[in-house]
Amino acid sequence: MSALPLDLIVSGGTVWTPNGPERIDVGIRDGKIEALGDLTRAEAAERWDATGLTVLPGVIDSQVHFREPGMEHKEDLESGTRAAAMGGVTSIFEMPNTSPTTTTVEAMADKLARAKGRAWTDHAFFIGASEENLDQLGTLQQLPGCCGVKVFMGSSTGSLLVEDDDALRNLLSHTTRRVAVHAEHEPRLRERLHIAREEAHPRAHPIWRDVEAALKATQRITRLAREAGKRVHVLHITTGDEMAWLKDYKDVATVETTPQHLTLSAPDCYERLGTFAQMNPPIRDEAHRQALWTAIREGVVDVLGSDHAPHTREEKTANEYPATPSGMPGVQTIVPLMLDHVAQGNLTMERFVDLLCSGPQRIFNIEGKGRIALGYDGDLTIVDLKAKREITADWLQSKCGWSPFEGMTVQGWPVGTVIRGQTVMRDSELVARHIGEPVRFLENMEAR
Repeated sequence: MSALPLDLIVSGGTVWTPNGPERIDVGIRDGKIEALGDLTRAEAAERWDATGLTVLPGVIDSQVHFREPGMEHKEDLESGTRAAAMGGVTSIFEMPNTSPTTTTVEAMADKLARAKGRAWTDHAFFIGASEENLDQLGTLQQLPGCCGVKVFMGSSTGSLLVEDDDALRNLLSHTTRRVAVHAEHEPRLRERLHIAREEAHPRAHPIWRDVEAALKATQRITRLAREAGKRVHVLHITTGDEMAWLKDYKDVATVETTPQHLTLSAPDCYERLGTFAQMNPPIRDEAHRQALWTAIREGVVDVLGSDHAPHTREEKTANEYPATPSGMPGVQTIVPLMLDHVAQGNLTMERFVDLLCSGPQRIFNIEGKGRIALGYDGDLTIVDLKAKREITADWLQSKCGWSPFEGMTVQGWPVGTVIRGQTVMRDSELVARHIGEPVRFLENMEAR
């Protein structure tokens, strides 16, 4: 180790390294982890006594919708990343269904420019696949700040819908980066829309957007991926049927589920929350929720994403279902919710780290993040596993101002967010402002 002072030493905590939990100190200089071990005698500009706390690799939320450009009244890159930092998240991957959509070189450059000097966390953006840009995806996916390609097989914004098999084959033939997929079968959604209209209550949401609509799309994209010899990342899987199928397609597909689908279940959530529980794919019944947990224990699930997709309270209540928007906020609550599942015994701490830190790094070939190891970025999520806190509206940072988990008491709470050695949040206070930079990716590598 150099004789020069370190920028930050975090000492006294239980540190989760690739070897598991260790009682060591973490020393960071110039944004990188430079020292691990006993740093009692080392000099540092800043010290953090983490005695009694757990020090995790920086949490990566690989699916958020921050609504900028075009819908900044409900979220923007500043407020969304502020919510992420408050919740212990150090990096986010943002989705392309903005207005305009992120489907061109210019749109990607615009998002990076908007984030510069305004983002609290590190960030990357998906390029959206549309039938108009399939031939350009080979170039678009390699743009700086791009984390991969996103394709919607079910309803989405503008031209972001690629639903027929020939177009999907064409898309896969042009990609080398990981293709993230929203898998719902659009023809079935259209033919069953009458169910939602006739019921006129969100309890019909998982009936309209039923198991078959999800399973059929997941089966199609995984078959096409195997046929093309390409890798896909299927997002927000909600059914036990899909998990049983995906178990046999791990050679071509990585799998995401969300805290919402692991925590809420129908019909209770729709009766209690109404349209605030409406999201796509839907929250399903308890049997499917339990099947998702089984898939986590069996290793079918590779990563958790919040699918943070905020709408204002007014938008959620102004019209009668189904003329109400789908989506709920989640980037700020993903860490406390999943820590609570650790406390309940549903999830091990080792699995938490894999699903929220090293899993995203492995799937998307992120450079320098996802683990506490020498030479990696000094990204840390510091948590108190014993703390019991209530999720309250005054803690939330998202512009939408609400959460389906308001009033819920959880055990396990983020108390520190450190990004490249800079403390951004400490004890629910935001300290460093707008230090976020684009996430870096390993070059010239096929998605693994």
